[in-house]
Amino acid sequence: MSEDSVTAVREAAEGLTRRISRDYWLKCARENRFPTELWEGMAETGLLGVSVPEEYGGSGGGLSELMVLNEITARAGIISLFFVLGSFARMPIIRHGSAEQIRRFVTPTATGEAKMCFGVTEPNAGTNTFRLQTTARRTDTGWLVNGSKVFITGARDADSMLLIARTSPFDPERPRGGLSLFILDARTPGIEFQRLNIEVLGESQYLVFFKDAALPADALIGQEGQGMKYLFDGLNTERLVLASMAVGLGNRALDKAVAYTRERAPFGQPIGSYQGLQHPMARAKTQLEAARLMMNEAARIFDGGGDAGPLANMAKLLASEACEQAVDIALQAHGGYGFDQDYDVVTLWPFARLMRVAPVNNEMILNYIGEHVLGLPRSY
Repeated sequence: MSEDSVTAVREAAEGLTRRISRDYWLKCARENRFPTELWEGMAETGLLGVSVPEEYGGSGGGLSELMVLNEITARAGIISLFFVLGSFARMPIIRHGSAEQIRRFVTPTATGEAKMCFGVTEPNAGTNTFRLQTTARRTDTGWLVNGSKVFITGARDADSMLLIARTSPFDPERPRGGLSLFILDARTPGIEFQRLNIEVLGESQYLVFFKDAALPADALIGQEGQGMKYLFDGLNTERLVLASMAVGLGNRALDKAVAYTRERAPFGQPIGSYQGLQHPMARAKTQLEAARLMMNEAARIFDGGGDAGPLANMAKLLASEACEQAVDIALQAHGGYGFDQDYDVVTLWPFARLMRVAPVNNEMILNYIGEHVLGLPRSY
């Protein structure tokens, strides 16, 4: 990370949010259509290529720059889990894929020519990734995939998919073994999509079925059986990018609460002067800033090649809880108007609440901290 690159991303992101409004995003979300102007704007400004090396057509930078981008767009109310998930899905390919895999699958996502989704969660395994049941079997020409994935964001709009599948039976002595990572064309015959009935503005979630989907031999990323090791490069990124989105969204909620409570004065003085509203807003702001400090330090460690796992998990926990608290006090401050969608406050709530569940629930985050940071016995 360099101050110049962070500043460049910040300026480009702020310029984008002046051109692409929250109203445009809401209109696309309510009409269930892809925000093409947003995507094209990100491509034109090089923002889609943040964290992709310049030699592969990207804008360079690392996780720190990517977090700045997501925090600024979220604070402007322009939220895209699809972009976020696609961004960290690229990380394992950049770090462990071949030059050809990067050129074929990552470069087009940096230029805006293609989009990528992330296929990990399964209906039966849930957060127990070690127990994935989707299989990839070797054939004379490549791999044959069978199984299913669930909660796959934006699968309908994706051109490619990062997929983790079992290539050898589960071994309780080596729970991380036997899983391999693949990059594939999302329109491969044998792949079917079923949209889930989940109502979160601007996001679409899918159940994906694989029925004898044939992949070429070069779909495998790195070595067979090393998928979980490679995947964690994406998962630590995932936690931090979601944390930055939570900090941005939480600050958007506070911005709206502060503006409203400065003006609203049913008893003759602004309700923002009341400690019953002022103190919760001050507490939420403090927690958002604490989360930002932790996530920035985790990103610095990650970009430097260190182990960012502990701080990445802690940052996700802090940011998601602070964001929810900020949205909650914004709703309380607006009273009944908070639930009027024209005030655009209650519309923030589904995302804020979702971040305590996705991409991994906060209970599993606490399990990680208990086991890997405190050194306590495994609790599950």
